[in-house]
Amino acid sequence: MERIAVFAGSFDPFTVAHLAIVKRASAIFDHVIVVVGKNVQKNSLLSVETRMRFVQKATANLKNVTVDSFDGLTVEYMKNSGAKFLVRGIRSAVEFDAERNLAWNNQMLYPQAETVFLQIEPELASVSSSAVREILHFGGDVSKMIPAEFFPDLISEMEKH
Repeated sequence: MERIAVFAGSFDPFTVAHLAIVKRASAIFDHVIVVVGKNVQKNSLLSVETRMRFVQKATANLKNVTVDSFDGLTVEYMKNSGAKFLVRGIRSAVEFDAERNLAWNNQMLYPQAETVFLQIEPELASVSSSAVREILHFGGDVSKMIPAEFFPDLISEMEKH
């Protein structure tokens, strides 16, 4: 049986920390689906299509990784795709507590779902999409926080706004 994992998030934008998690997950699972979601609680900087394109560029060399999008509960996407594993990156103990509660709720909704927590590397712990958005807003340099594969495209996208 193929071990399919989902790594879901808004990825607005996709960062080097996200990419590090995807690379590690791709070494563990047979197939990893990076699922770009629309977060109804956030005003997105980038369209879902743009975020998907950026993730595809950053993960193009990972042959067992695909990119998709969804609008709804992650566990519903997992059921429909046959995924049994949900990958979550963890930066801190506070984040772990929140993610653990989500994992319990997901398991109630989809008992076959198993959440796998991957701790982010210490040097990437401060990298987040929200930090990137704020730095971009004030014209700061995010080149070390964004995968090189699409960094020029992100800057070009920002110039349109």
